[in-house]
Amino acid sequence: MSGVSRRAVVPVLLVLVVAAGIGLYLFQPWKAFTDTSVNEALPTASRSAAGPAMKDAGPRDLAQGDFVSHEHHTSGTARTVRFAGGGQVLRLEDLMTSEGPDVRVYLSPKDADAVKAGLGDGAVQLGKLKGNLGNQNYAVPAGTDPSKFRSAVIWCERFSVSFGAADLAPVRG
Repeated sequence: MSGVSRRAVVPVLLVLVVAAGIGLYLFQPWKAFTDTSVNEALPTASRSAAGPAMKDAGPRDLAQGDFVSHEHHTSGTARTVRFAGGGQVLRLEDLMTSEGPDVRVYLSPKDADAVKAGLGDGAVQLGKLKGNLGNQNYAVPAGTDPSKFRSAVIWCERFSVSFGAADLAPVRG
């Protein structure tokens, strides 16, 4: 090897190491081989929050729907639930999806099929996905009207893609 080509090897190796590090950071490929299970119970409103007249009133389903797959196989059910005390949650039940980098849960004004192209103006982030398997609850911010949203979405922030979404149809009764 000549002196010139040896000097070129070090910068090339340095570029390759940096590129590999960036790739690992962005794609987090190990998440393709891991699962995080969550099994949260549906929360209950406290008696003090519900008041004496409503203490026996239980949670009420507002809307629900089944997940459809987008960029990753996703299944399970999404429910919006209101409590007697006024609090609301989005509950994901029997969720099965992929792990991924920076995955969030959203309520979107678009229907489940349309969120493939983006969440839409007015989408509300409820938090980071707690796990890719199981049952979990996400508080809906006070003052948010869940009837204004058409779907619950599992969204990867890093790559701006929907893993899956569920149309939220009003529950009658």
